[in-house]
Amino acid sequence: MPEAALLVMDVQQGVVARYPDDVLLARLTKALAGARAAGMTVVHVHVALREGGPEVDDHNPIFSTIASDPAFSEGNAGTESHPAVAPEAGEILIVKRRVNAFYGTDLELVLRAQRVRTLVLCGIATSGVVLSTLRDAADRDFELVVLADACGERDPDVHRLLVERVFPSQARVLPVAEWVASLR
Repeated sequence: MPEAALLVMDVQQGVVARYPDDVLLARLTKALAGARAAGMTVVHVHVALREGGPEVDDHNPIFSTIASDPAFSEGNAGTESHPAVAPEAGEILIVKRRVNAFYGTDLELVLRAQRVRTLVLCGIATSGVVLSTLRDAADRDFELVVLADACGERDPDVHRLLVERVFPSQARVLPVAEWVASLR
């Protein structure tokens, strides 16, 4: 599946510490192993702010709460991949400063250069980076797959609403096991 890319989004130490879930990490690891075995492009997306968060308006309800948190400052361990999903040599890392993986980054440039047409989305949180990136990617005409059980969300009702009612209008929504089996 060379025209596809797996986007592992915000599965970094500072985020995982806020959403601890060993079952989610196991599914993310399985998705990553499947993508690697299939020779798929793998892109890791992390959020990292400059020290003190000068790029964040204090009226921003999401980012104003993390702007002063050192765990999200560039170079801090909190901005590094969780060890369970650490990038391997040749895998791409995109650093973002907002929820959406495309906004203010060179993600689209990298994907187009790799001739990627299909994005397989997973990460933390379903209502954050996954939702925002899915909507933007759909507007950019990417084909989309969401790995429903490899997306983390604090509120199970919100997660269920998104993967069962919202995402299917713009993406194929699959469990990791089914998606990995389809790669063989």
